[in-house]
Amino acid sequence: MRLSAAILALSSAAAALSAQKPEALWYSTGGDSSTVHFVEHASQIDVVAPQVFALEANGRIRGHIDPRVIAAAHEHHVKLVPLVMNPGFSQPAIHRVLTNRVAWRRAMRSLAALCRTQHLDGIQFDLENVNVADRNRFTAFLREAVDSVHHAGCTLSAAVVPRLNDDPGTNSYDRWIYQNWRGVYDYKALADTLDFISYMTYAEHTGGSPAGPVAGYPWMEACLQHVLALGVPPSKISLGIPSYSDWWFPSYSKKEGSRMTGRDIPYVRAESLLAANRVSASWDSTQRSPRAEWSENGVFRYLWIENTRAFMDKLALVSRYHLRGYSVWVLGTEDPSLWQALAR
Repeated sequence: MRLSAAILALSSAAAALSAQKPEALWYSTGGDSSTVHFVEHASQIDVVAPQVFALEANGRIRGHIDPRVIAAAHEHHVKLVPLVMNPGFSQPAIHRVLTNRVAWRRAMRSLAALCRTQHLDGIQFDLENVNVADRNRFTAFLREAVDSVHHAGCTLSAAVVPRLNDDPGTNSYDRWIYQNWRGVYDYKALADTLDFISYMTYAEHTGGSPAGPVAGYPWMEACLQHVLALGVPPSKISLGIPSYSDWWFPSYSKKEGSRMTGRDIPYVRAESLLAANRVSASWDSTQRSPRAEWSENGVFRYLWIENTRAFMDKLALVSRYHLRGYSVWVLGTEDPSLWQALAR
């Protein structure tokens, strides 16, 4: 009877945990549009993560949070967890922090001081463009940072670039993006020590790739399955979901010559491009997002849109895989109808 009761209690606890509403983390920038959108929708957000602090090469941190963000977070009981990034995603800057002991120690003190002076709920690292050669140092740095930040009363998490596998590939682009953007993250080791990771399953296609979706559904799910297969607990994963769209068009510069350029744009800008060019987007049932293409002066332009339907389809992965929640880049670019859909 006692064993049966214990099993029943554990089953009930697991069911209650899985039934909890997933944690909604939204990123913001220092821009006015992003701030205004947070203030307007703070009641539907659990965590706000303003990208406003920079970790300098000497280990010092600079930046500030808009007072409007702080006030709205306090009013609506939203956790304030700002990002600390390497400025401009500078590879030399973060390499110096990881290899210079003075800068390393100063960074630890700076992180703890930031927690205390800003009265934060947590800090999230957004350290990108880190060479794979620094992988072990990067992991060790985050492990030590956890102790520093936890002692200051804050949580510590990290936004990490996803990958499909651990093969750098043979194509020059694949090798480059693995060595400088994807390969540095030891997901299992980071998840074991951090409070959670925000798995940035967006930017599937970049300025260096052909035109394609912001975050195609098959790619997102495959990236998620990879990190889960490595043993990262679902409860430690916040799934990255984009709210921005991508516009691809030809460009030319003396330095790079002619090339196809991808630009992140808000949903309202995507709608205006469709209207201006008198085209309609069609739903891509494989990638699960709308897309459009049109010719201008004999050259094609492409538009991949992240609307409410695309967002909600991708959000379903959170419950399907029993994840901690989701992390959205970025406030101010979303389809206005999304907030009503999330409120249901």
